[in-house]
Amino acid sequence: MNISGLEPITDTNPLAAEDPQVWQYIQNESQRQANTLELIASENHASAAVIAAMGTCLTNKYAEGYPGARYYGGCEFVDQVEDLARDRAKAIFGCEHVNVQPHSGAQANAAVFFALMDHGDKFASLVLADGGHLSHGMKINISGKYYQPVHYPLNYDSGSPDFERIDYDAVRSVCMEHKPKMVLCGYSAYPRVIDFKRFREIADECGAILMADIAHIAGLIAGGAHPSPFPHCHVVTTTTHKTLRGPRGGMIMTNDADIAKKINRSVFPGTQGGPLMHVIAAKAVCFGEALQPAFKQYAKQVVKNAQALASNLEQKGYRLTSGGTDNHLMLVDLRSRDADLTGAQAEGWLEAAGIIVNKNGIPQDPRPPRVTSGLRLGTPATTTRGLNEGHMAQIADWIDRAIAGQGDEAATKQVRNELQELCRQFPLPH
Repeated sequence: MNISGLEPITDTNPLAAEDPQVWQYIQNESQRQANTLELIASENHASAAVIAAMGTCLTNKYAEGYPGARYYGGCEFVDQVEDLARDRAKAIFGCEHVNVQPHSGAQANAAVFFALMDHGDKFASLVLADGGHLSHGMKINISGKYYQPVHYPLNYDSGSPDFERIDYDAVRSVCMEHKPKMVLCGYSAYPRVIDFKRFREIADECGAILMADIAHIAGLIAGGAHPSPFPHCHVVTTTTHKTLRGPRGGMIMTNDADIAKKINRSVFPGTQGGPLMHVIAAKAVCFGEALQPAFKQYAKQVVKNAQALASNLEQKGYRLTSGGTDNHLMLVDLRSRDADLTGAQAEGWLEAAGIIVNKNGIPQDPRPPRVTSGLRLGTPATTTRGLNEGHMAQIADWIDRAIAGQGDEAATKQVRNELQELCRQFPLPH
């Protein structure tokens, strides 16, 4: 049964005609996205062109190998697509070698590990509970099971101006003690600028390869709103779907020809088979969009919006880890409002009100990952819709009211009604 207000099932839409149940579920999700505010820092709204590229005949084509050296025939045109994606990525990030085949950021990271380390080698990364990523050494992830992570901490001195920021002296200390083969920087829940130059100095001193995982900040770097990892990092991984606003996928970059050869072998045949050529086409589209002048304005506005949202939340009594944000995300310590309030509770109340967030641990969080004491908020998706700093004050008010209402049906409904009017004023890109 079709839901009122959604696109009707017609003979001109093959999915609607062939499988109306799947079509209906997709339409339901489309309406959910259209009528809620997306504040998950790792999500965004891809353009219609990016989405269209993924739904093409390129999904039919096997293209194992690389342009000019495939293991299948019939690759003339997909070679052109992949070359275009690589060339555009090189132009964006100012690097010499790019592999656009990784299916995800985690697989990009695994490929780098497989290429540059041996089983049991040490690598240094941030304490996972303080903002690292599962592919940076989680015990049950391949990075933690087959390699040996040693972790550097944030600054835990509450009296320091660098409280809850990267402690570069501690990074050096850990690296000089353990002499890891590789040092990782780049995080999933760190709201401050990363000093890539300082990391390179430490890596050089201990004889390590420096790897940056810029999955969260790639779009900010592309738009000039965050310093670049080049020329400081030996190898850089990223996703393409967060602040880059492209399809779900991964990418690996380097300026070192020898590392590039190892990476290519590690991606295929080391960790993957045939590349997803329809997704690579969408990556090419996304990179083309990121090369436009408007993308620089977008990236800068993402940061402005994040700082405005952070400021307004602080005014309402919420503590932000590290005291604020330099990029697209912030971590909210809910205990500053109520010692018993959990991230899981707040996430549920906010979703009911139409505000989509994720519960997230804060540095030295006493609660487990499924509960947490904090929320991670980000502004890439709301900025894509066209919202600015002024709207962030309203969003902060809605967040505060929804949390204060603690799931009260009337309070939740009122926030959602107000929010949906803003959504109508700023529809998703088509």
